[in-house]
Amino acid sequence: MADDIVCSGFFRAAEGAKLSCLDKFQESGFVQFVSGNVLEAFYNFFAALLHPAMWLNWSDSQAMMRFIYYGGSIELFFVLATALMILTIVGIRKRAVMWGVVRGLEGFANGVGRLFAWAGLIMVLQQIIIIFMQRIFTRPDISIGFGIPLQFDISWFAEELKLFNALVVCLCVSYTFVQGGHVRVDLFYAGAKFRTKKIVDMFGALCFMLPFAVLTWMYGWYFLWRHLVTPNPSASDRLELLLRKARLLKWNVETIGFSPNGFNGYFLFKVLLCLFCIMVMLQAIALFYRSFCEFREGPESEGKYLDKDTLGEGEEAYEGTH
Repeated sequence: MADDIVCSGFFRAAEGAKLSCLDKFQESGFVQFVSGNVLEAFYNFFAALLHPAMWLNWSDSQAMMRFIYYGGSIELFFVLATALMILTIVGIRKRAVMWGVVRGLEGFANGVGRLFAWAGLIMVLQQIIIIFMQRIFTRPDISIGFGIPLQFDISWFAEELKLFNALVVCLCVSYTFVQGGHVRVDLFYAGAKFRTKKIVDMFGALCFMLPFAVLTWMYGWYFLWRHLVTPNPSASDRLELLLRKARLLKWNVETIGFSPNGFNGYFLFKVLLCLFCIMVMLQAIALFYRSFCEFREGPESEGKYLDKDTLGEGEEAYEGTH
């Protein structure tokens, strides 16, 4: 039984011991689990910062396995949650800090979204080229390049169109949210009072957006690495098991397409799934902070510092629907 095990060492078990005292404390109840992990978050943050080679030196298989483990671990969750809690406390005391975070996160979302929105145009142009090459020039492949050509079968380019669509969906999600382009199922929100709306927005960001993004990240992170390395890591594997697996670790990047000559970079979709989660998490924080600031400052602060695109004079009725 855990109660009978003698602990040794506070943050990490001492040599020869099975359990650290902090780990034993965390196993004694839910409150102890949360408070213990919050306390340990400070140690983990500075340990990772001061010893980057332990998880960033990918020439070392054990360091790579640590990176994979911590990317979807409880430890990382509490480091980020604790940092967010500290930032929120500072922002409540100094609202200018909170507004600065909102402007930074929304500016990042707008910048990324405006850049990768061009993928939609590239997708259309590539589809036109494919049609011309197939129907008019009756070519089985397309060769692009200067000096050293990049040559693939037309079916490769046809399947690759899905990547451009994924770029728009995953990397423009926060931009669309900032611009008010997402569909809202409005049952009572439109008729609610200003501060009621802000409470609903804060609740939605905290209880829907963030948990959804975290759960999707937990699935997507290990889904990604199972298609990049062998032996396959699992979310249920403890660090000790992954370090033992590290002796057999090697790259095994997925290059299998749906057809013999089709697109073979499907691991990129797994990368985009993880990036999608990051964009949603950051936007949830921005929405919570903006709603809190507007709630405190009143209706006159609505839309403060908001950088929205415009279709031009006279097109106001269509803005937010493009």
